[in-house]
Order: sequence, then structure tokens, then C-alpha cells
Amino acid sequence: MDHLADTNILVRAIEKHHPSGHHARNALKVLRRNGDRVCVTAQNVVEFWSVCTRPVARNGLGLSRQQVARHVSRIDGLFHFLPDVPQIYEEWKRLVRAQAVSGLQVHDARLAAAMKVYGVVSILTFNVDDFRRFPGIDVLHPETVVEEHGRR
Repeated sequence: MDHLADTNILVRAIEKHHPSGHHARNALKVLRRNGDRVCVTAQNVVEFWSVCTRPVARNGLGLSRQQVARHVSRIDGLFHFLPDVPQIYEEWKRLVRAQAVSGLQVHDARLAAAMKVYGVVSILTFNVDDFRRFPGIDVLHPETVVEEHGRR
């Protein structure tokens, strides 16, 4: 089964001392151990770069571009990449209209659109409520993945 990793999973997974970092890393390990494939989009990587290079005072990680480039190389090696295709834009327009999406949640709608286009039905995220509005998407919290799927 394919799962999309939300950007917050990627960010938390590199934060060794953040309380959620352990959950993100463990959930990714459990999914892979169960034979599942974890995917990312260009949008995930762009958002990851933005958060990681943004100053801590502005809710970022304050990492150097070189540090983030190393993390992105690791992401490229660990995750299956879903490239941008024109159908994502068309699906995004359909979703934002159908679900009355506005503001920052338009970014979540674009991830949902990519999932729909590629047939990915599950997203791993800490922001469970942000994706529940999109039909056909199974929203997984990392702690739930470890608790429910880690026993297989």
C-alpha cells in the first residue's frame, strides 16, 4: 500500500529532540517494515526546505541550506517521489471548489489532489483534522500507526 508523508512528518522525523520526532520515525519504520511504500511530492520537499531554513524565531528550524540539502538527499533516497503532472492542478481545482477550501488549507488540498491522481489513499500526518474533509483519504496519525500496525 502507498502512503503519502505529510510535510510535518518529514520535519519532525529529523528533529531528534522534538517529542513528536520519535513518533514520526517509528511510524515510517512500521509502514516500511509492513511492506508499504511511503511517498512524497515536490510540494512536500519545497515546504520542508522552507520550514527547515526559516529562523527559529519565525517557527522554523534555523538550519543552513547545506544541512537541509543533505536532508533532502536523504528524503530522495528513502521516499518514493510522485512528480507533478497537469492532472494534479485540475484535481486541486475540483477539490477546493467541492470542499470550499480557502486560506492555508489550499496546500493540503493540493496534497490530496496528488494523492487522488496517483491513487494513494492514505496520508501519514500529525494534522489529522486538516485532511478529514477530503473524501477517499485514510488519515493516519503516527502514534496510531505504531499502536495498530506495529503489532503485525
